[in-house]
Amino acid sequence: MTAVTERPVVRTHRSPEQAVAAAPRRRVSPERVAAGLTLVALAVLACVALARIDISVPNMIASWSNAEHFFQRVGTVRFPDAATLLQQTALTVGLVLLGTLLAAVLSVPVAYLAAGNTSPGRGWIAAARFVSVLTRAVPDVVLAMVFVLMFTIGPLPGILAIGIHSIGMISKLFADAIEQIDEGPRTAIRATGGNRLQQFTAGVLPQVLPSWVATILHRNDINLRGSVILGYVGIVGLGREMSFAFKSLDYSLGIGYAIVIFALCVLMEIVSSSVRAAMLGVAPAGRGIGASAIRAGMRRRQASGEGRQRNRATAEPRATAEPGAVAAAARFATPDDALRRPWTAARVRTTVWSWVAVLVVIGSVVVCDIAWGDLATVWGKIPPVAAQFWPPSFGSYGAGVMFSAMFDTVAIALAATLLALVFSMVIGSFAARNVAPTRGVRTGARFLLVVVRGIPETILAVVLIVITGLGAQAGTLALAFGGIGLLGKLVADSLEEVQPGPERALTATGATRFQRYAGATVPQGIRAMIGHTFYLVDTNIRAATILGIVGGGGIGYYLLNAAQGSNYASVTGIVLMILVTVLVVEGIAMWMRRVFR
Repeated sequence: MTAVTERPVVRTHRSPEQAVAAAPRRRVSPERVAAGLTLVALAVLACVALARIDISVPNMIASWSNAEHFFQRVGTVRFPDAATLLQQTALTVGLVLLGTLLAAVLSVPVAYLAAGNTSPGRGWIAAARFVSVLTRAVPDVVLAMVFVLMFTIGPLPGILAIGIHSIGMISKLFADAIEQIDEGPRTAIRATGGNRLQQFTAGVLPQVLPSWVATILHRNDINLRGSVILGYVGIVGLGREMSFAFKSLDYSLGIGYAIVIFALCVLMEIVSSSVRAAMLGVAPAGRGIGASAIRAGMRRRQASGEGRQRNRATAEPRATAEPGAVAAAARFATPDDALRRPWTAARVRTTVWSWVAVLVVIGSVVVCDIAWGDLATVWGKIPPVAAQFWPPSFGSYGAGVMFSAMFDTVAIALAATLLALVFSMVIGSFAARNVAPTRGVRTGARFLLVVVRGIPETILAVVLIVITGLGAQAGTLALAFGGIGLLGKLVADSLEEVQPGPERALTATGATRFQRYAGATVPQGIRAMIGHTFYLVDTNIRAATILGIVGGGGIGYYLLNAAQGSNYASVTGIVLMILVTVLVVEGIAMWMRRVFR
């Protein structure tokens, strides 16, 4: 046998600098470098766009005389008579509800095919996601223009425009909810021989229903605010009456309609939040005034309920100490009774709200007075209408003018996103629980975001146009103002969801509040904030197109002129440019989320 001699282990002592130098360096992938350079390029473009728009606070202050002159012309705000106001309000709410309901129904099969865990194959996934992107990219104003040509003037074109455009957002969120379900129930149903329909209705739908209800209610609020702009292309309701008032220079009546629309948006949000809280038993997650009010009320009721429960526990210690199994068994006399779902207060409340929703839908159909015969005769109108929209062209303006206007729209969106990001980082940080120095500061920041979010961008753009005049300034400021409410809330949520460990470690080393914020909080939330910022860019591009219709600058101005001049081939050309732009932005956003996740 050969003796094995052990070699002594020589331990070398290295300084920390030598240890860091000897440690293997983490290699940064070329794709990550490219994504970082793309972010820098977009930031530079946003700065250039903001400088090009030339938003000057001194000039805005100097032009305040325009606002004073405007309010002098407005005089006393007038409201329409009670009968007209009630009729137009009911008509607006009815067509918005029906449009949202139509989108919810059509989004179910699209979401089923788009979700990776329920779709039959990759081809179906690609087709469903393309439908989702396409319906989201085509503005509802353009859809309304098309349907006004195909149907008689009335609520039906607005219902179809809102419904088809909303499929994009609703189906995307529906599909995300399906992909996050627990696969256990569906697998069990499939193992017992259940078909795809049974797997969906019994294994998928009960899990995603709360999320779907929340999505539908949230989209309904968005559609109500968006219905204002549909009035500029002839869709009946409060939006059309407001546009008629402003076009006829009856500013006092126009401001009156704007106030009514704002109040209706707040009221609808309160109702939606109440329905969600009553049917689902959870606090609403919306960002507006109504959702915040309902959350505050639920917190107060929860606190009072916990107080009553503590009092009962003190007064009846034996009853509260009863084991759960014994208490559950005491509620049912026989096994058959246990199999039947009891009529608890929660079930009665949900049933009542469900029947109320059914009655509201029936009332909306009655109020809208839909010309159902148009659905039977519309098929003969499709070929001549399609011939007006195809082939696409840029008309007398030429490609150069149109591409320049599209570039202006993208510049407005980027500049507005940059402004919103700067202010959102400040306000959203103070609205985060782990960043705000005091509870009062956090409450004030949250309330500010709620107020900002509650004002529709279209109404804000109309007011800003009076002060700054027609052009990109008004559109940029309106989008930036509305973006602060959305992005600020998302920034606050992202900062609150970071891991507390790094923050505690820096605090233990004696770091200041700002050092903890810059060294631990922001680096952890930066990935989520990048995704939220791209979402705002995507939203702002579509919104900038819409605001251009009311004078906010960009391609929307030419879109409205082409529609009013019946130059529908130019409408198609503009829509294709918008579609390509939105697809490019969404592709970049998906790439960024994948690289930085």
